Amino acid sequence: MIFRHPTALLWRGPGRHLPRTLFHSSSAHSALKRFKLADIGEGITECEVIKWNVKPSTPVNTFDPLCEVQSDKASVEITSPFDGIVKDLLVEEGHIAKVGQDLCTIEVADDVAVDDAQSASSSAPPEQSGSSGAGYGTPSETAQPSHPPVSAGHAEQHHPPSTRRPHPLDPNVPPEARAHLSSGHEVLATPSVRHYARQHGVDLSQIAPGSGKAGRVEKRDVDAFLQRGSAQGTTSQDTTASLRTEIPPGKDVTVELNRTRWNMWKAMEKSLAIPQFTCSTSLDLTELHSILPTLNAHIPTHHLPPSARPSHASQTLSRAMLEWPLFRASITSTPDATTPGSSGARPTLAVRPHADISLALSTPTGLYTPTLQAADTQSVYALAAQLRRLAHLGRQVPCALTPADMPKRGGTVSVSNVGGIGAVESASPVLVPGGGVAIVAIGRAKWVWDVERGDGKGERRLKVGVSWTADHRMVEGAEMVAFMEAWRSWVEAPQRLIADSV
Repeated sequence: MIFRHPTALLWRGPGRHLPRTLFHSSSAHSALKRFKLADIGEGITECEVIKWNVKPSTPVNTFDPLCEVQSDKASVEITSPFDGIVKDLLVEEGHIAKVGQDLCTIEVADDVAVDDAQSASSSAPPEQSGSSGAGYGTPSETAQPSHPPVSAGHAEQHHPPSTRRPHPLDPNVPPEARAHLSSGHEVLATPSVRHYARQHGVDLSQIAPGSGKAGRVEKRDVDAFLQRGSAQGTTSQDTTASLRTEIPPGKDVTVELNRTRWNMWKAMEKSLAIPQFTCSTSLDLTELHSILPTLNAHIPTHHLPPSARPSHASQTLSRAMLEWPLFRASITSTPDATTPGSSGARPTLAVRPHADISLALSTPTGLYTPTLQAADTQSVYALAAQLRRLAHLGRQVPCALTPADMPKRGGTVSVSNVGGIGAVESASPVLVPGGGVAIVAIGRAKWVWDVERGDGKGERRLKVGVSWTADHRMVEGAEMVAFMEAWRSWVEAPQRLIADSV
């Protein structure tokens, strides 16, 4: 077996370097490396390991997430500095690790390559972590090679795809797994508060957001919850839970729709009165993807714990809405056929000064549409923090979203991130009355080979499918396509955001 290392060179005379080739008659030499907890911030001497993303015998690649740790100041995702196989986890979830302490051991294939990668990673800041809201789905890869895919004849190591987190509405998910979906890992709390809550058997997700800064759960919040009793926080009467009950053989079970699903029923029936125009396209996210590491490395502390992907979808969409006032408009009055003399009255529109964007949020109790108000006035970090907060509140049982999160007039454009649930390329979103003038469904981003780039040679690009539906009473087909192209100009040239903020 032959292993070639293009970066390892042997000296062969002045000015000449030849690639070193290692020959092995059996398996390649491996080494066991201990991965230590690096210094993640000034004044931080210890962190709590709140979540492991890998298990023993799991293969990992460079920059794959290993675990999530939290200090009193921030929640940070620790990534792998090299390729290999995880052998042992040395610190259990919920335990404290000191800076410089071994977190895990990873078996690597070659000492030279690992030493180089380890020395490079020691000076690199850890990647910030969080949960995503309305974005561009999940890219199938994190690397961005500029060459074609390697043919089957070349040696290449393939790792099984990581298991995606099940959706809260999946009826096949066991109860203990559904409880883990809303576990306290995403709740902002110090290690001491987490330990205190664990001692008293309190799920922090039932308390969040807390009374502290940025929704941080404090000890007093846990005490107040214990005084009220946990029964109030665990009671659920949603239709989905009823559908998960075991059905007796040969018998039907009658389940009454809850209030949220009943409202969705009525809204979808009313949507049939709206003539709708649909169109689809794909957006190139390659340039946007290349700047994400820089943005993630400079997340302001007041937005921690951060989102793994700053909300460029909402940010760029709000810029396009500023260019097109029609997509910042909402219907304020329509002719009432039942009122005598109203046949001559014309509908009116209200054009808003800012971009209000609604989010289609799937929750255990049904579909909700919270709103990002004045999204054009907020940074990508602020929007990401809002998305994280709204997603967390929506997943509570009962739903913790407030009327302030879902104002009556809502947004003028809605966003549905269907790519975050499955490998969807396109969809036909439905526009309901009061849902604004248009809705977009965003699929899952994936790397594709674009033959129109690279001077005819082609390039590998990260692209995502988007599908628009507009109210054809207000929006012409040409206007919808032109607005879609305006959004494309912001997404595919994210440098414009810099110039726009100067």
